[in-house]
Amino acid sequence: MTRYAFLIDQDTCIGCHACTVACKSEHDVPLGVNRTWVKYIEKGEFPDSRRFYSVNRCNHCEDAPCVSICPTTALYHREDGIVDFNDSNCIGCKSCMNACPYDALYINPETQTAHKCNFCSHRVELSLEPSCVVVCPTQSIIAGDIEDPNSKISQMLGRYDTKVRAPEQGTKPHVFYKGADEAALDPLRTKILEDGMIWAETTEHHPTIPVSNPSIDSNVVARTAYTTNHPMAWKGKVSSYLVTKAIAGGALLVAGLLALLGHADEQAFIGVYAPTVALVFAAITGVILIWDLKQPLRFFYIFTRPQWGSWLVKGSFILLAFGGVGSMWWLGGVLANESLITAMAVPAMVLGAATAGYTAWLFAQCEGRDLWQTPLLLPVLVSQAVAAGAAALIIPISFFSVPDSAVNALLWTLFGGIVAELVFVIIEVTSHGSVSVEMATAAMVSGKYRGRFWFGLVGGMVVAGGLALVAALTGETSIAVAASVLAVAGIAAYKDAFVRAGQSVPLS
Repeated sequence: MTRYAFLIDQDTCIGCHACTVACKSEHDVPLGVNRTWVKYIEKGEFPDSRRFYSVNRCNHCEDAPCVSICPTTALYHREDGIVDFNDSNCIGCKSCMNACPYDALYINPETQTAHKCNFCSHRVELSLEPSCVVVCPTQSIIAGDIEDPNSKISQMLGRYDTKVRAPEQGTKPHVFYKGADEAALDPLRTKILEDGMIWAETTEHHPTIPVSNPSIDSNVVARTAYTTNHPMAWKGKVSSYLVTKAIAGGALLVAGLLALLGHADEQAFIGVYAPTVALVFAAITGVILIWDLKQPLRFFYIFTRPQWGSWLVKGSFILLAFGGVGSMWWLGGVLANESLITAMAVPAMVLGAATAGYTAWLFAQCEGRDLWQTPLLLPVLVSQAVAAGAAALIIPISFFSVPDSAVNALLWTLFGGIVAELVFVIIEVTSHGSVSVEMATAAMVSGKYRGRFWFGLVGGMVVAGGLALVAALTGETSIAVAASVLAVAGIAAYKDAFVRAGQSVPLS
């Protein structure tokens, strides 16, 4: 058995960037992105200060989360342990970028596909060393088969103590560091120099401490003097798609509840309007998902070349099934077939919840983003779907002739969904976790994204919940409409803060 790995000797590395240049030359890596990069950190105060270097790249993990989340097998394990990629399969979904705990992947601006270090596999197949190994002037990069006891890397691993980056992620990385300072390997142990780094490619996506927080500040022991840019992978489109599918799934979920309560005979409202809203917003969700791809014309690869371990694939098929049930419901409404609507009620509720909630498992596969690993994400998503679905049905309710019992059920459902969402979100943001979770939560609650978060919490949950309660007690649909609009706006604001804050913590 062959298992290739790198060993970086930080005792001899001089931070010359020869490996970065050789890698760019070997693979025609465009400007602004890197497969291999060098980071500088500094410890101590002048004159008692010292600079440390760390060479970063793909860790060719034994349990690679990028391979698990890739929906089209564009990323795959070779038999020799190298994690390689196939450009022709990549749809540019960027999920691998959030799955990787090491910032190793990037979107090639020329091919619009995901690239990374592939161990110079084309050279390995010719029994040649990777280009970075060849050019290193101090022989600080050692590559070889760790299963071969006679290889240099195997002997050095047996002789010296080594470390790996982010061992707590359990990915079993195959890039080992000899003599590396802990702060050089852990980006959460450093902060960016306040006087700037004139030659470094840093941006807002390489934050340090989002706010003054003693539990975070105590973790910092060094300063980052040079690093590279790793932009945020998922932004507004992902936040928007979470909102649209919450409305889609929630509309049919709540309508299913009403159908089971005996309102399936409301042809215009329950039979036609409810599934129409669900199908329209499900279609919008699909459009946003495809729009967010870097290779949108390849979107059908999810269905023709599926990697079934990816929740992007599973979620896509859930959306298809949801669309099928919604279409059958709509047909029953058009034909005034009450029995068909009733038959679709339970499947619609199950698939509505699944449509809203599958993102919890997708985000859980993004192992590089600790904030998204919360077990509360599923109940948050489902409660938001209940609130959004009830809101979507309430907003136009004055245009329909709906019995008071159905209206009352909708009002209490809206209130219940908002209250459940509020409770879960408060528990989520007040729970303590890793330093990464603390930093992401701080960025969301009191840092850059605090405006969106507090609007979502106060306006979209507290105020909207209060209005929904008044509407439920008084039967005033005008108040319910205001609560509904505010609830959906709050969900959108909160989701955007959550998505962005989760990616605000540096990984390298």
